[in-house]
Amino acid sequence: MKKTKTQITSPFIQFFGIAVSSLLLLCLSNCSPKIAGVTLPYDSLSEFSISGDQEMADQWWIAFEDQQLNQVIDTALSANLTLQAIWYQLKEAESLVTIASSTLLPDASFEVQTGVSRPQPDFVGGENTQISLRSNYEVDLWGRIRYAAHAEHYQMKATYFDYKTAAISLSAEIALTWFRIKATKYQLQLVDQQITTNEQVLALIRARFASGQVRGVDILRQRQLIEATRSQEISLELQLEILENQLSVLAGQPPGMTFETDASLPDLPGLPKTGIPLQLVNRRPDVQSAYYELQSADRSLAASISNRYPRLSFSLTGAIRSNTYTDLFQSQAVSIGGSLLAPIFTGGRLKAQVDQADAVRQQRLNDYGQAVLTAFQEVENALVQEQKQLDRIANIEEQVELTERSYGQLRIEYLNGFIPYLDVLVALDQQQELRRSLVTARLNLFETRIGLYRALAGDFELEMEDLQKEG
Repeated sequence: MKKTKTQITSPFIQFFGIAVSSLLLLCLSNCSPKIAGVTLPYDSLSEFSISGDQEMADQWWIAFEDQQLNQVIDTALSANLTLQAIWYQLKEAESLVTIASSTLLPDASFEVQTGVSRPQPDFVGGENTQISLRSNYEVDLWGRIRYAAHAEHYQMKATYFDYKTAAISLSAEIALTWFRIKATKYQLQLVDQQITTNEQVLALIRARFASGQVRGVDILRQRQLIEATRSQEISLELQLEILENQLSVLAGQPPGMTFETDASLPDLPGLPKTGIPLQLVNRRPDVQSAYYELQSADRSLAASISNRYPRLSFSLTGAIRSNTYTDLFQSQAVSIGGSLLAPIFTGGRLKAQVDQADAVRQQRLNDYGQAVLTAFQEVENALVQEQKQLDRIANIEEQVELTERSYGQLRIEYLNGFIPYLDVLVALDQQQELRRSLVTARLNLFETRIGLYRALAGDFELEMEDLQKEG
């Protein structure tokens, strides 16, 4: 058989190649997402009611100057399993961006087909072998594919800021647990001292009872106070165990770890600068996440609208085939096709998809507006709460001083036989309760400050990001 060679020089094919190249260049030049403008349904806050003078670091917890706390948070940010799960959600979102973006380019596939027909006299052929190269490409006339890719890109950015938000929440939760552990240990020391004091008072009452100076009921009342204080001790020991287990799990470790912390609360750092509210909007990752969720919904709406317009597609197939293996390369064929698909009747499905996408966009717009309002509220609440908590601590300190003076005076009067022991007991109980309340109030002050840091916190680098950059 004479060997033949087929050359394709059709003007239509040349035009097809030029058109595809031009469309690719146009697509690539417009494939970078552009931010759509957002108008909030309210006037933005101009300034916060209170502002400090301390610069707040990205890693806000270093303001407490506690190296052990820094180590625990650093460990948790690399070992916490929930945070790692969100990191892989981000990797999944990045893959979805690649998948969506790939449809902007032509796809190509290589195919080999072969088969055997027997017996040859009854069936045409023999080996029936074909080797082909196929390519398909949809021209993104109205931006449907591009908008869908942009939607995935913005969804990926929203997931990235979700990861950042989770890191800030984790660091805040660890700091809260850390200071609760310190306060609980301090409370235990205080309760132990109170038990010792109450036992000394009981010994004094028993001595006076032996001499007939007091009634037996005074002994019973003092013993009841001792047991009530011991009940406080048991509750605090239980609370300490639970807090340490919680901190272990937050750090990505099994429960049961013991943390060597001081039984005291340090001095509160200076009040940080709150800055301009609009700077907060650009800094907080949860607000940024809501913003990119809105951008993603906006692009999804554009893609849904474009989906109602006609689609233009091209296909190109080049193949060699033969009914025998020996003649495989003696026959070639090329197929070029184009199609224009225009939806005419879809039962309202395409319009409903547009309505759905528009409704989602409106949801995301309101979610973003609410996220901004919530950010403002959290900062303002934390600022006001801290000021009021300082006032409350000063009030409790004044009460402690008064009860100490009252208890001292009543104790003298009791020893001189002027008043019954019940008055002394009430004063002693009030004094000890107020001392414990003072520790709780100081802990609440630290919790409020951590809430303020969390409300003002912005972006900071994490170990997983550093590893990805190195890779």
